[in-house]
Amino acid sequence: MNRQIASPLSHFAASLALIFLLLSGAAPAARADSDDGVVRVKSAVPMAEAISRIKADIAAKGIKFFLEVDQSKLAADAGIKLRPSTLLIFGNPPLGTQFITANPNAGLDWPVRLLLTQDDNGDVWAVWTDFDWIAKRHNITNREAQFKMATTVVRSITSTISGK
Repeated sequence: MNRQIASPLSHFAASLALIFLLLSGAAPAARADSDDGVVRVKSAVPMAEAISRIKADIAAKGIKFFLEVDQSKLAADAGIKLRPSTLLIFGNPPLGTQFITANPNAGLDWPVRLLLTQDDNGDVWAVWTDFDWIAKRHNITNREAQFKMATTVVRSITSTISGK
């Protein structure tokens, strides 16, 4: 492995291992409930605060934030009414690109996409695609530790809004 890649990746892995140890009892037990690979975590805070907390936690972890898409605003601009819905896109290239090197089609699912949406009852949900499901979708069998790490990170990020 190239030294320029190994050092940041090793540092990132060590940081995430520490996060996992610190949060091992506190992270929500979110997992995909069906064959569609969708994971949902209910927020204990309103939409704007959930977005703010998640973006702050992403920054605090040193994860690269790429984009925020306010889907409800886009819908309103098109004359369509849509409940609050915001897509956050973020990731860590030394980790995420490992999935793409295993199967280039995995680029369809990387970087990480986390949807914050509000249901008819006013409840806010953080929604993402289960990483084990992504691995199966792209037939990636040689990155188990990396998929587990990605799951741990997203659970940690969403724990900032779940109250668990």
